[in-house]
Amino acid sequence: MSLLLMVIYWVAIPVFALLAVQRLLRRARRPLYKELIFAVGAAGFLGWFWLVAGEKLWLDHQVRELCAKDGGVRVYETVKLPAYLLDKAGRVWIPDKAQAKPSDEYYYVSDTYYYRKGNPTMYRKQHRIVRRSDGKVLGELTRYVRSGGDLPGPWYGSGFMCPDPTKESNFESSIFVNGDKK
Repeated sequence: MSLLLMVIYWVAIPVFALLAVQRLLRRARRPLYKELIFAVGAAGFLGWFWLVAGEKLWLDHQVRELCAKDGGVRVYETVKLPAYLLDKAGRVWIPDKAQAKPSDEYYYVSDTYYYRKGNPTMYRKQHRIVRRSDGKVLGELTRYVRSGGDLPGPWYGSGFMCPDPTKESNFESSIFVNGDKK
């Protein structure tokens, strides 16, 4: 199905549009009609461009605005790092609430709120680390994401996330600190 959609979007629609404009230009007798046909063709191309790229650009703008308001890491309480929370690579490991055992002192709770479903998709993802003993939220990470919205083709779909996970500090290490830091 993806190959068929790719052929329709990348071959059939542009060829049909060019042939229609060419045929109309041949039939036009007056220069004003030719200019009008050219203007309508340009407007059609810009409309097609909006369907291809404009919607993604608009959603990326909305993601940036929402992220500036409440995206990123918020730490409500820091905790001295227990050694059992480190994995073999030395990273902090906290289980999800569904996978947490009754003996786990901390767990993740994640929520997803969709602003738009479909293609493209835009949503807010919030992760919270909770202490089991008193149910207190120690910190939260809020991300906004746009995924998809590309024309069909043999490539991976695009996405945009804010804050950027490659530049954002580690969420867990912001809450769980070594004994010498506080």
